[in-house]
Amino acid sequence: MGGLRVVIGLVALTGSAAAADLPVKAPPPAAAAYDWSGFYLGGHFGYAAGSSHWSATQTGAPAVTGSLDLFNAYDMFRDTGSDLAGFQAGYTYMLPSRWVLGIEADVSFPSFAEPTPHLISGVGTISSASIGLASYAEQVEFSGTVRGRIGYAPNLGTSHWLFYATGGFAWSFDQFTRTQLAGVPAGGTAVPGTVENLFAQPRAGGTIGGGAEVALWSNWTARAEYLFIDYGGRSVSFPLGGQKFDSNLTLNEFRVGLNYRLNGETGKFADAAATPAAPETDNFAIHGQSTFLEQYDFPFRNPYMGRNSLDPNQGRETLDATAFLGVRLWRGAELWVNPEIDQGFGLSGTVGAAGFPSGEAYKVGASVPYLRMQRMFVRQTISLGGETAKVESGPNQFTGSQTADRLVITMGKFGVVDVFDTNKYAHDPRGDFMNWTIVDTGTFDYAADAWAYTYGTAVEWYQGSWTVRGGIFDLSVTPNATNLDSSFGQLQWVGEIEHRYELWGQPGKIAVTGFLTRGRMGSFADAIALSAVTGGPADIAAVRQYKSRGGVSLNLEQQITEGLGAFARAGWADGNIEPYEFTDVDRTLAAGLALSGKQWGRPDDTVGLAGVVNGITGVHQAFLNAGGLGILVGDGMLPHPGLEHIVEAYYQLPVSYFKLTLDYQLIVNPAYNTDRGPVSVVGARMHAQF
Repeated sequence: MGGLRVVIGLVALTGSAAAADLPVKAPPPAAAAYDWSGFYLGGHFGYAAGSSHWSATQTGAPAVTGSLDLFNAYDMFRDTGSDLAGFQAGYTYMLPSRWVLGIEADVSFPSFAEPTPHLISGVGTISSASIGLASYAEQVEFSGTVRGRIGYAPNLGTSHWLFYATGGFAWSFDQFTRTQLAGVPAGGTAVPGTVENLFAQPRAGGTIGGGAEVALWSNWTARAEYLFIDYGGRSVSFPLGGQKFDSNLTLNEFRVGLNYRLNGETGKFADAAATPAAPETDNFAIHGQSTFLEQYDFPFRNPYMGRNSLDPNQGRETLDATAFLGVRLWRGAELWVNPEIDQGFGLSGTVGAAGFPSGEAYKVGASVPYLRMQRMFVRQTISLGGETAKVESGPNQFTGSQTADRLVITMGKFGVVDVFDTNKYAHDPRGDFMNWTIVDTGTFDYAADAWAYTYGTAVEWYQGSWTVRGGIFDLSVTPNATNLDSSFGQLQWVGEIEHRYELWGQPGKIAVTGFLTRGRMGSFADAIALSAVTGGPADIAAVRQYKSRGGVSLNLEQQITEGLGAFARAGWADGNIEPYEFTDVDRTLAAGLALSGKQWGRPDDTVGLAGVVNGITGVHQAFLNAGGLGILVGDGMLPHPGLEHIVEAYYQLPVSYFKLTLDYQLIVNPAYNTDRGPVSVVGARMHAQF
């Protein structure tokens, strides 16, 4: 650009010698220097490596020392490693000399795995005559810093960079665990198998580091930084083991992050109700969402309870925040990655009803937020002709256009129901209904880990008003497990055919979906027979063999008027074999309506009403009556089985920068048990996205 200005200037001088009376057009003004002053907030993702050096002392024996390596490599099938994610907020002020001063606070959450809840962690063993054999472990539950920043922002024309150093206070809350493996320690009472856990133990220390930040567009900036963190020493005592441990903890963290400046170059954040514009270019896009859901179930008739029973009179909440990071790879190809921070529990730990009332509740809960990499996939779209339609920007979707006839291939880690069994009016627990068997077909036992995601490939062929879909997906290592089968020895095939049409001038679609699961599953009849021999409760895990289980479902959506839509689902699955991943339903029928508030002058409001009836086979009922446990159900007995009936109603309205949803559900015969319930569940959901 600078060279172009010189050429224009020379031409202007030459021209003035020949025609001095003609006005000379001035060169364009220089690009304005970026102003780094103002408040900002954002998120970050990173990886940590570190160590803890410890010493253990006990009465009448010499001290024992050791060290722990807190680095854990990434495991794609467990989605674990020493990765972390979190949020930051701060303020910077740029001096006339372009030096920048600032202060920032952040909080970070490590990834999650069972049985070790968080994976910035390490474990070591201790062995001596006075101790016996024991293990000692440390892990970071969550951490944060409060730091000063000093940097320089060179005026590089249209490129706006900030290079900075940072340092300050660091803190963490850690868990310390001692397990007696063999023997009995001198001065202690621990016997083999004794576990002592100390949760949320605080540490305090300091941090120093540096990084670079660049201004993007629409008030967004991106950064990369390195931090060295010394959390200092910490002493903990284990009375049963008769030992005191002193340890120090240091970490090296590499982070990348994104900030939204509340008063950046492109304008002031004047409208408190405005949603920040998502940063997107032709080749790069970032979207985000956060959802908080609180639910409460009222007291209900409860003559007996089992391990998987719904508890009466309790409240639980879940919170999640997701980033949708996308980049175009080549023509028609997109890579999307979705890191997510989750926290909270479903009612009763997400058990107690086949149609569970919260689609935001995973099968694994935690009181401390943790990181999961929920999606990592490549999508390739191949145009085959036909009419061209505009595609709006959104989560995992670039702005652009697509042809009516096309081939779409999705490969990587994603949710099976991202592609199959979709419905405009009932499919998003963050935006419409909440019940599991209303947002998805209850009998569709799709492959997934405990968070509802898996590895696989899906192919979609769009031709005119028809679409044919097929896919193959990895199952979890055992039914309803947290980690996927690394050998791909247990798989699921899914197929779907969809037809789009118009009825009385209104759009609609109908789809038929089928699945076939091949894995180690148990027969209910075999579990009942084994229970009769042993005299114990029916144990489905004891009779698992490699076999098949299939099912088929029907999915209908129909717009009735511009602001009113209806949906219906029906499904059947093999009820002689245990469901593998989703929930305990062999037969289901659901229907409902969604109405826009435009009818009463509030076009951004939505009201929804739906009902579902879930059922299981007779042998499935007998298994539960013999004390068997399913994925979500199992009251210890089922002497009086019945169909599970659920009605859900919600009202959604915008409030400031988020959408508020008030929800009510009535569950009759929860877990197919006519002796318990009915259960009333109320909920409130807040959802924001950009």
